[in-house]
Amino acid sequence: MGINLIYAQPKEQHNLHFKQLATQWDEAMPIGNGIMGALIWNKDDNLRLSLDRADLWDERKAFQIEQHNFKWVQEQVHNNTYNKVQQWGDNPYGDFPYPTKLPAAALSFKLSELGVVSSNTLDIKTAINTIKFTNGNTFVSYIHATEPVGYFEITGKDLKTITPTLLPHIYQSNEADLKSVSVVNGASLTRLGYAQGTLNTNNYRQILHQPTYDGRFYEVLLEWNQISETKLIGTWTISNNKKARIKTKLTDQGQGVSALHESHKKWWENYWSKSTINIPDNILERQYYLEMYKLGSVARNGAPAITLQAVWTADNGGLPPWKGDFHNDLNTQLSYWPTYSGNRLEEAKTFTDWLWKIRPENKKYTKKYFGVDGLNIPGVLTLNGFPMGGWIQYALSPTVSAWTAHHFYWQWKYSMDYKFLKEQAYPYITEAATFLENITFTKPDGKRYLPLSASPEYNDNNITAWFKNWTNFDLALAHFIFDAAAEVNDALSKKEKAAHWLKLKNELPGYAINETGMLVSLDQSMEHSHRHMSPYMAIYPLGQLDINNKEDKPVIKNSLRHLEKLGTKAWVGYSFSWIASMHARAKEGEEAVSNLQKFATNFCSINSFHINGDQKGGQYSSFTYRPFTLEGNFAFAQGVHELLLQSKKGYIEIFPALPSSWKNVSFKDLRAEGGFLLSASLRNGLLNDIEVISETNATFNIRYEGTLKIKNNTHSLTKNNHIYSVILKKGEKIILTN
Repeated sequence: MGINLIYAQPKEQHNLHFKQLATQWDEAMPIGNGIMGALIWNKDDNLRLSLDRADLWDERKAFQIEQHNFKWVQEQVHNNTYNKVQQWGDNPYGDFPYPTKLPAAALSFKLSELGVVSSNTLDIKTAINTIKFTNGNTFVSYIHATEPVGYFEITGKDLKTITPTLLPHIYQSNEADLKSVSVVNGASLTRLGYAQGTLNTNNYRQILHQPTYDGRFYEVLLEWNQISETKLIGTWTISNNKKARIKTKLTDQGQGVSALHESHKKWWENYWSKSTINIPDNILERQYYLEMYKLGSVARNGAPAITLQAVWTADNGGLPPWKGDFHNDLNTQLSYWPTYSGNRLEEAKTFTDWLWKIRPENKKYTKKYFGVDGLNIPGVLTLNGFPMGGWIQYALSPTVSAWTAHHFYWQWKYSMDYKFLKEQAYPYITEAATFLENITFTKPDGKRYLPLSASPEYNDNNITAWFKNWTNFDLALAHFIFDAAAEVNDALSKKEKAAHWLKLKNELPGYAINETGMLVSLDQSMEHSHRHMSPYMAIYPLGQLDINNKEDKPVIKNSLRHLEKLGTKAWVGYSFSWIASMHARAKEGEEAVSNLQKFATNFCSINSFHINGDQKGGQYSSFTYRPFTLEGNFAFAQGVHELLLQSKKGYIEIFPALPSSWKNVSFKDLRAEGGFLLSASLRNGLLNDIEVISETNATFNIRYEGTLKIKNNTHSLTKNNHIYSVILKKGEKIILTN
């Protein structure tokens, strides 16, 4: 049928392979399991594993949010005394080293004993790193897919002298802190004021005990076993506020190590079986599989949501860039974009699980700061949901919960899980909508408005970053949340409540638009190159404008042409990833691919990490720094998905935005809204069969301008304009052919 793809992806050419070890932490080989992570590299002629755990946090309070509220902020804006707000809300984020994500420790081996490296390969299919040496030694390591255990194995001729060593981070030092205190570069860890950790050792065991704050601590446990003169194996783990224990016994008899290996490989085999793609661009295909590998390494059931660096906190003696925190003004959201189309709903749910966990704390914040009922969430917050301050236009934005609610909406729409809808999506979405209902007000024109509006990160944290009229960013989210609240109520047969939310949506004004497309706000056009695509939320990810609608098409096209005119000099890496999806929604495949290529070749480290700045001397951006954050990586993967499959309001499109030169393309088991799994292929520029599997009783709608029919005529296929429809039962599969 032309789409019988074998689950052989990822392929060898997608792996990370070098002839040496990296000499910088942000170029290291990354391994992880959502809760624990490691970076493998060479520091000071030692093989170093930088160890990390996702929930290692210092949550001491620096931002005194209870001192003021949203009404006070409005007063300072109107009185032109905004410096008071900056001192209270913005400054603590940079003035204090906490709250912050913490690195754990390092595991070190002397390269003088191991040998000279000849090859260094990360097999992303199995998440196993293998280092080979010219003397015949081999070093293999991985972090188990589901257990809190890191494993290493050294084989060679004579390993008697090789001993692993745990290295604590330096929290006490007599040397002056010469590091910049910028939140991008990170201040020294010594500013945290911790006592220096203690290391207890014996022949085959080391344990690091590191006090942190208020009686808290973490421990790192290392154990190893010299199996023979030619084999040494070891395991390590990290605990948070409890004594470290390793479950797996170090034995080479099959009960422990072999079982560990097999269960690890089985998890990754299942992960990669969820979906696969084939595209005729080697750079983009390799980057795509590296992104999906990183996604599998940082998102896991029971682990926290993906932070800026997840389980790969900076190992440079300082705090991580932007404190490694949870940024909900785009970073967390973009990090989960590829989970839905990519058929990784278990990984997607780690975000909604975390949001659900901190929801009670967020509701307290909503009541205290905004003074109304409902649910909002800080734009910058800690592991347990406490606001951290920062540029408060975004750190304390009134529409953050509308954007996080979008992921509850997507989790429901892509899965059609009724239990999830009833127990989580419905309450979260309606509480977020209730908050916006309570905080908005109507003017004499009968339209509903926010007291103050903003558009990340337009005008940075200046008083002019606040707008007295709707920004398109806030307005798009308001339109979405009222629309979604109506939809979830309707799905639960709450017709009167659904009508209420639609009434509120109809009270919102239309978008700010002129001949250049979408504006920042009614009072502000997009006048210069800007990194954040916030004014264009209605195009993507919210999809409220559709290129197939006659009235929306010029708005979308004009917006993209205006952005091109302004240039990319003020963009960072994620900007290119994000706009690729916008171009795909405009059916501009060449432009989408061009931006994906720019991201992959200019804004990523050699290990595929997104490092924000243009690493080719400012070819496309004036930002040439290199702070590592993950959201650009994952938005890139979604940009590839959007070329292949798009879920619109009530229908899907296959291959909607391919470049004209892409004649042979295929994918298997990508997911569409409505609970459908799709597989399709293009051969010599012609559409082959489309396989559709329905996970629920539903009507499948596909937009296609050619002719489609169902093989064997097993179902009735109807057509209205360019939309083909077929009613499917749960578990049914059909094959559409051109």
